Amino acid sequence: MSSEADDAAEPASGTEPEATVADDPQAHSSPTVLLLGAGENGHDLVVALQHLGAAVVAAESQPDASAHAVADDARVVELADGEQLSALIAAVRPDYVVSATGAVAADALEAAEAAGIEVVPSARSTRLSLDREGLRRLAADELGLPTAPFWFAGSVTELEAIADHAGFPLVVKPLVALPGEGQSVLLRPDDVEPAWERAVSAGGRFTHDRVLAETVVEIDYEVTLLTVRTGDGPAGLHFSEPIGHRQVDGFAGELVVESWQPQPMGTAGLDAAKSIAARVVNALGGRGVFAVELLVRGDEVYFSDVTARPTDSAVVTVRSQRLDVYELHARAVLGLPVDTIMISPAAAELVYGTGDLDRAALVAGLATALQVPESDARVYATQVPATTARHRLSLALSTAADVTTARDRVQQVSTALRRLWER
Repeated sequence: MSSEADDAAEPASGTEPEATVADDPQAHSSPTVLLLGAGENGHDLVVALQHLGAAVVAAESQPDASAHAVADDARVVELADGEQLSALIAAVRPDYVVSATGAVAADALEAAEAAGIEVVPSARSTRLSLDREGLRRLAADELGLPTAPFWFAGSVTELEAIADHAGFPLVVKPLVALPGEGQSVLLRPDDVEPAWERAVSAGGRFTHDRVLAETVVEIDYEVTLLTVRTGDGPAGLHFSEPIGHRQVDGFAGELVVESWQPQPMGTAGLDAAKSIAARVVNALGGRGVFAVELLVRGDEVYFSDVTARPTDSAVVTVRSQRLDVYELHARAVLGLPVDTIMISPAAAELVYGTGDLDRAALVAGLATALQVPESDARVYATQVPATTARHRLSLALSTAADVTTARDRVQQVSTALRRLWER
């Protein structure tokens, strides 16, 4: 695929225009980062990288992506196509290739890594983020981490057999999807086929004919333990305070991702969580932010998942930490020092849906939301393709002296924001 620079007009005779990132990334003294994935998380990561002096080329499979508006250069490439992605890497010649999405061709990243380009966190980590089966087997079989009993099914018939063996309730998840998308809780045999169809159709650009099924473990709560890996050994691992989170269905088909920091944990449970996170992150290797998902019951901690990039549950760190998840990832990408200091208890609510913004009510709605003490709000009005089932509608953020108050405040902010979307 030819680069956009190839199609640019020839300069007037006798002139030498200043080189740009699109013309020649190596003409700049600042490091060049090729960011794969230009959504909302990519947007904030671009800004964090630029604040540290990096020039960022943001690539996405769709035009007019959020991060395209702030990046030094924007490219539209099918990231899941290995040939297109390899051609992009060859054209940009970046110092670093960073994935902000799971929808990338891992083989192209492996080729780039073999050619001496730094892939963050690593090509292997990116591949495993696409291969939930491989990741779960790494955790359970190779590392011996405690997990809920799980199976993988390649057909409705196999899933029915698993349900007969494991019993109900049973959770069925797609191998790749947005948070909560395509997930079902099976309570009876009649739920099996609808759960299969929902899971295999939830992967967007990646389709999978296999699903993860796991028994429902009685837990007290779920946590995300942000683990920043900057190098080898104990000194190369940094843990944030645990982040509590939950996903709930709102009205009119909304999905609400609520998170708060810190999630109170006992000393034994927190030590177990850090041990699990350290083992799985070191096994994946590379550097950057790893969002390790854990299930907790008393002092018992079970590994659930890990994502090698900023995740939605970590957006609460925008208000809770001195360095938020995007700044931590940017520093780790560039090999700079990090800290995970929490400055205030905080809570966040991120709402996904399909509504259209009621612009006439925007100012009044924001005024109501921001009357809540120590609150902040983001409204996402970016146009999205008609094929997108859900997109971000709003983000509410609040701080307080304690988590309970912060969660109460953020629910007030989020309720006011959700009235801005037409039903």
